[in-house]
Amino acid sequence: MAKGGFRGGSYGGGMNMNMIKQAQKMQAEMLKMQAEMEEKTFSAQAGGGMVTAVVNGKYELVSIEIDPEAVDPEDVEMLQDMVVAAVNEAMRAAQNAANAGMSKLTGGLNLGF
Repeated sequence: MAKGGFRGGSYGGGMNMNMIKQAQKMQAEMLKMQAEMEEKTFSAQAGGGMVTAVVNGKYELVSIEIDPEAVDPEDVEMLQDMVVAAVNEAMRAAQNAANAGMSKLTGGLNLGF
């Protein structure tokens, strides 16, 4: 047997406990941030304000408002495009807010969340 192998005891033990505490703190802060995000709403407009979409922090569509002037039976496709654009932009706003919060929490490290 080779001598000088693992000696057990305090081999990095203090560092590991500190890291565990930091990870637990970060996890608690992430859960708090997630709960706060779920309470927020994000809105976006398309077609010069003709369509407004509102989503929440859980990326669920909460409401959609369509100006009656946007309803043209001859051009339903344009209205559909405006709805999709407004919803997508509201979703992007929610995602950007979540990313910004996560970046602030992790100090800008990309941890794959």
